[in-house]
Amino acid sequence: MHPPPACQRLLAYLALQHDPAPRTRTAHTLWPDIDDAHAAACLRSTLHRLPRTAYGPLVEHPAGALALAGTVSVDTRHLERQAATVTSLDEVGPTELPTPDDLCHDLLPDWNDDWLLASREWLRQLRLRTLERLAARHCRAGRLDDALEAAMSAVACEPLRESAHRMVAAVHLADGNSFEALRQYDLYRHLLRDELGLSPSPRFRHLLADVLGRPVDASSRTGDAPLAQQQT
Repeated sequence: MHPPPACQRLLAYLALQHDPAPRTRTAHTLWPDIDDAHAAACLRSTLHRLPRTAYGPLVEHPAGALALAGTVSVDTRHLERQAATVTSLDEVGPTELPTPDDLCHDLLPDWNDDWLLASREWLRQLRLRTLERLAARHCRAGRLDDALEAAMSAVACEPLRESAHRMVAAVHLADGNSFEALRQYDLYRHLLRDELGLSPSPRFRHLLADVLGRPVDASSRTGDAPLAQQQT
């Protein structure tokens, strides 16, 4: 089933609403460049063109508003449930947790609609935080391979995100790989300096204090040599 583009955008917009969306707001959001009467007409036409499924209509009309039918599965809502599983205090096995592959997809990356921008950024932040929390959960359970995969996936999604690099270094330290932890710090330090002219936070520097016997920002009189080469 391949609905027309206008139908796809209506379904996507409703999928991102947690409550039924008023018809007037929906029409104005999806057709912002025309007057309200024409936008309302476009909405009526789009609703009429929506395909029906064996389970019934895709869109319901509660009290003058619009909402996806309960039979429609929404990826973003599934992601929210996965994120809740990761942050829950309940004891669950690794097979009940999401995988990094579940958390590495952008929201409709080929679409440029203004109404999508806030939801796309919200989803990106949710994915990144969930990946980091997933890595921490695996790390606490001793599943260090899974922890490293999740942490590295967060770095791949946002290479300038310090908390992701910090999680990678923490997993290496938990595995006894001090050199790898220092190497990750060096990688991030140079990337941040080259891209933004900034330095890693004190929190990251102090994470490695036990490895070097001092915070990594303390004077070592070794110039800009990689920290991994300074370890003794």
